[in-house]
Amino acid sequence: MKLLLTLLSTAIFCAAIPRTQDDELAKSIERGKMVYSENCISCHMGTGEGITATFPPLAKSDYLMKTPENAIQAIKFGLIGKVTVNGVSYDNMMPEPGLANEQIADVMNYIMNSWGNSSEKKMITVKMVEAVKPAEEK
Repeated sequence: MKLLLTLLSTAIFCAAIPRTQDDELAKSIERGKMVYSENCISCHMGTGEGITATFPPLAKSDYLMKTPENAIQAIKFGLIGKVTVNGVSYDNMMPEPGLANEQIADVMNYIMNSWGNSSEKKMITVKMVEAVKPAEEK
């Protein structure tokens, strides 16, 4: 009986772990949606499509999904210069929005899980954002 209770307890505990992370991701995505609507929507548009040749898309973005560290760096420090997104070159400026590390993590989780993007439940954390340094410090 003890063994059965131990196995049952372990199974319940282990089953709860992914759900907790899923809940944290869902909450981060919801907060990120607010950050996006307050800071990003005017350039990258409501559905993340951007404006061709001016503001790159975030929807189905190879740049965002393949190199999230570069996207974090752009949000954290702004971006000047050429980037290629989905085979199209963009050479514009993105000003530093002045967001806290938690807001950056939240908005990254939102955009990486919206408009056809899927981070496969991988969550951007505040620690990951803190680890990203300006380009000249790499």
